Amino acid sequence: MSPPSPLLVTDSSLDSDRKVKGNVFKIFVGYDSREDLAYEVCCHSILKRTSIPVEVIPIKQSELRIAGLYWRDRGPTESTEFSFTRFLTPHLANFEGWAMFVDCDFLYLADIKELTDLIDDRYAIMCVQHDYTPKESTKMDGVVQTAYPRKNWSSMVLYNCGHENNKILTPEFANSQTGAFLHRFKWLDDHEIGSIPFVWNFLVGHNEVEENDPETMPKAIHFTSGGPWFDAYKNCDFADLWLKELEDYKKKQLVN
Repeated sequence: MSPPSPLLVTDSSLDSDRKVKGNVFKIFVGYDSREDLAYEVCCHSILKRTSIPVEVIPIKQSELRIAGLYWRDRGPTESTEFSFTRFLTPHLANFEGWAMFVDCDFLYLADIKELTDLIDDRYAIMCVQHDYTPKESTKMDGVVQTAYPRKNWSSMVLYNCGHENNKILTPEFANSQTGAFLHRFKWLDDHEIGSIPFVWNFLVGHNEVEENDPETMPKAIHFTSGGPWFDAYKNCDFADLWLKELEDYKKKQLVN
């Protein structure tokens, strides 16, 4: 199934000082043909909670190839179709304003406005800076799990698309650099990478909710090893929340 066209929610209540181009915050979601349902639910969870104008745009590798923006061969360590295409986010946003990239295996539980309120122009990018080493040797439907420094940092990133040092992220650059270079943001100095609270990229099986501490309650759940849309993970932590969101998505489709 092909993903839908970009999804748009508009609202005149957007803060006048919001640092986004055209008063619409662009959210690029990595699309994988094996995880179409995950993509749909991720988008639904964002759109139904947002109080600001957003445009949700799928990053689909097949379309980027047709457009001549992506041509590299798929390597053995690429677990998704968007392993490298994610780094085209600033280019796809015309190197203007702030935009976000997020993997499709996320479930949003909070208003995206809370995330955009964290934007700080001092940084070229902002992300959750996990200290994460996967316990499993495989993920999703048998794909090999790869461990590397700064793992999962690139799974949800706020990009300052107009930042001078992000202008290097051209199609030529994204198609030629190694995974180690790109996923570790090696085109940037460390001080150009801002930090976001872990609850915006809450890793299932790694991060934990602490009793009586609301600061640990997830705002965006990341089913990084595999989510309930795969049989092997149908009983994973937070699966009930994802399934509830799925039912809500299906009801909306029936109404529309």
